[in-house]
Amino acid sequence: MQRTTLAAVALVCGITCVGGLASAGTAHAAPEPAPTTSAPAAPGAPGSPAGEAGEDQAATPAPLEEVRKKIEKLYHRASVATDAYNAAEEKAKRQSKKVDRLGRAIAAGEDRLELLRHQAGATAREQYRGGGIPEGAQFLLTDDPRLFLDHANRLQRGQHAAKGLMAQLRTTQEKLEQDRAAASAEWKKLEQHRKSRAKAKKEIKKQIKAAEELESRLAAEERERLRKLEREAQRKAQSVWLDSGILDAISGKASAAGRKALEYAADQIGKPYAWGAEGPDSYDCSGLTSQAWAAAGVAIPRTSQEQWRQLERVPIREMRPGDLIIYHDDASHVGMYVGDGTIVHAPRPGRDITLAGAGTMTILGVVRPDA
Repeated sequence: MQRTTLAAVALVCGITCVGGLASAGTAHAAPEPAPTTSAPAAPGAPGSPAGEAGEDQAATPAPLEEVRKKIEKLYHRASVATDAYNAAEEKAKRQSKKVDRLGRAIAAGEDRLELLRHQAGATAREQYRGGGIPEGAQFLLTDDPRLFLDHANRLQRGQHAAKGLMAQLRTTQEKLEQDRAAASAEWKKLEQHRKSRAKAKKEIKKQIKAAEELESRLAAEERERLRKLEREAQRKAQSVWLDSGILDAISGKASAAGRKALEYAADQIGKPYAWGAEGPDSYDCSGLTSQAWAAAGVAIPRTSQEQWRQLERVPIREMRPGDLIIYHDDASHVGMYVGDGTIVHAPRPGRDITLAGAGTMTILGVVRPDA
């Protein structure tokens, strides 16, 4: 794949954004639609769009539109589960590092304790040599005053050293017990995060499988019509957003770091979406934005929900290229603002990283990584 540059992005924006990105050809995780109660007839069955030969397919769009909404809802659920998976993965990584650090501290503490016990044992053995009189105290039997004073000073220093040794022994023992208790608690947390990650992974696969199975039951012609319905829904949403006049108020320029982040994101266009992925071959939505800003030298949270929670929020009218637009009430999707009403983002499973209209999904708000 040829390297995509910001110049190319700008060119595409110049072509597509004027018309509200009417030619944006990929689908996105859309706002969760209202639940539907009726299911479309199976392709090829009597009464289904594919089963009525010669009938104008466009005359009965309702069942296929229901399929589109159901598929979007399933992928939205998968997106929410992906954020939960990524959050659990990050917590597990941090917890694992804590457990490793505590493990090393425990090993060092055990070595220190063994050394101190050896020293204490040597001191105790010395005290019982010479018929129970410590070797250091035998000077008490001497008649030489100078020798007596010299050895008395040595004995006093030895007693202080012995007390210090016992204090070190107690402190080391206490610290070791604390580290062991902390390690046990951190290990329990690590196991909880691993369980959360496994649960989220199971949910992701479940929702994606359901969406893929629903789409696979469509005939080839119906799948093409489904893609057209997706593009039309995006075009309408983008048009409504642009018709509000919002672009007239947006004039911010990208920061130096923002330009670097945009260059990285633009270079990923055409690579596939993969849940939980952070590159270099594939990404999920927040994997793309977090890695793009990491390439610009700015560390930001891994998930879209944490990006929304932790990064500084700015009004939509004040956003500039490089800022992150957070989507849906649950902050389950994120894209990077390119300019001219356009974002670059990783849409959902089965789609590639692409340019899209910033208004094709329900905007929750905008955050700035390098505020």
